[in-house]
Amino acid sequence: MELVDTHTHLNDVKFAGHEQEVIERARENGVTRLINMGDTLASSAKAVELAVAYEGVYAGVGIHPEEAFPMTGQDDAQLAAWTEQPRVVAIGEIGLDYYWEKDPEKRQLQQQIFIRQLDLARQLHLPVCIHDRDAHGDTLAILKKEGKGLRGVMHCFSGSWEMAQELLKMDWYIGVDGPLTFKNAAKLPEIVQRFPLERLLVETDAPYLAPVPMRGKQNEPAFVRYVAEKVAEIKGISVDSVAEQTSRNAEELYAL
Repeated sequence: MELVDTHTHLNDVKFAGHEQEVIERARENGVTRLINMGDTLASSAKAVELAVAYEGVYAGVGIHPEEAFPMTGQDDAQLAAWTEQPRVVAIGEIGLDYYWEKDPEKRQLQQQIFIRQLDLARQLHLPVCIHDRDAHGDTLAILKKEGKGLRGVMHCFSGSWEMAQELLKMDWYIGVDGPLTFKNAAKLPEIVQRFPLERLLVETDAPYLAPVPMRGKQNEPAFVRYVAEKVAEIKGISVDSVAEQTSRNAEELYAL
């Protein structure tokens, strides 16, 4: 069984100095490829560095909404320059986060840099990885208007079945993480059960959101197998089938 952790953060300071052993544990658990997503310029640089250093490690580069700042042409140029590296496969993690941010002007700044990075992805012919927390309406509206011609994934999906259907019409993917395994997963298991396996990606978002039975521990790519096992349980199919299809999905979206 081979799995792809399509969204992780080995570039996070919590993994500093331990990246190699974490990658080795992932491989021991069948996770042969992983994608580190950037959320600042510094973490994007680290993601690129790890992709250069380790086989099977890929990177996304981008500015997370919680880290929003007024971007300049120089910032665009830096993100674009990183994408010239062979294992940089996406613009991400980008999007909107209204959970923490209540200030209307700062929300508007999030929207501006979200749109700016969507446009950059279009120019670079790259897929996007979207962060959407408590901002479903604005996220979908921006993707429909500004994301035309783009493909991507709604990372750590927390929207409704109706939103999932809209993403399916756009030929997009949804990513599922540790919360799928939680007792309070609410509507997510039903959405996963109804959503085509051909449009699902499995993720960890490590070092955050460790799945059951590792909840409470620092998450890492090796634990993506528990997410795959939960998808298999919900859909009533083998975990091998989930691993095979979600890996194929990752290859198709990110040209791995």
